[in-house]
Amino acid sequence: MSDTLPVPFQSPMLDRLSLHVRHGFFGRDGGVSKGAYATLNCGLGQGDEIEHVQRNRALACRSVGIDVRRLALPVQVHSARAVIVDRPFDDGAAPDADSLVTARPDLALGIVTADCAPILMCDPHAAANGVCAAVHAGWRGAVSGVIDNAIASMVELGADAGRISAAIGPCLSKASFEVGPELVDAVLDASPWAEDRFSAGDGDRSQFDFGNYIAGRLTRLGVGHIEQLGEDTLSQPIRFFSHRYAQQRGAKATGRNLSVISLLP
Repeated sequence: MSDTLPVPFQSPMLDRLSLHVRHGFFGRDGGVSKGAYATLNCGLGQGDEIEHVQRNRALACRSVGIDVRRLALPVQVHSARAVIVDRPFDDGAAPDADSLVTARPDLALGIVTADCAPILMCDPHAAANGVCAAVHAGWRGAVSGVIDNAIASMVELGADAGRISAAIGPCLSKASFEVGPELVDAVLDASPWAEDRFSAGDGDRSQFDFGNYIAGRLTRLGVGHIEQLGEDTLSQPIRFFSHRYAQQRGAKATGRNLSVISLLP
């Protein structure tokens, strides 16, 4: 097993706030997991050994200067729920939620993904040390308001939407996100403005520009600074875990990519 520190994908926009915040979007680089979970699987509940996942999370956090003991992750359920937190969760006490928000420095917020979009956000000038959020945005959560609720929680803690920097990490690209008419209808029923986020595919299929859909929601919420990393999870199986890639190949399991953010005191 290797303890080589993984190299995260980072947002140039959030990097410019390095005096205020640390962050990282992680793929498969580094880590100790084996088989379907090789190598930096950071998701519990997928079938990997718990000790491997814990070690992977520690390596990822260490690579961006975060103490893994100060890492909070929710139980993700594809909901619209955002939770304000000020301390790590005790074992078994993590809430069902898909966004975490804090104004507490040295508390790291994390979420895991495998095709859904990780969103890391920060207003460095809110409260005493800023306000940050980590969001797990699947299409259901995005449509039902997980991003909206995360922004509302940040504002509750003193953030100003116009000052927020939001980085959209690795997720399915338009070329990789083939969807049926039911999903198109569900998205457009909730977001009539998003018609141009779809283009025609084969037969009744469409290609969903999910990253730009998220960017559109952020813009409509008044977020002042938005950046997409533009990394596609499906087409880069060596670099990222992808649930859809695993499904297409009949695999029963795959790992999860970790994204983390933490305010500095």
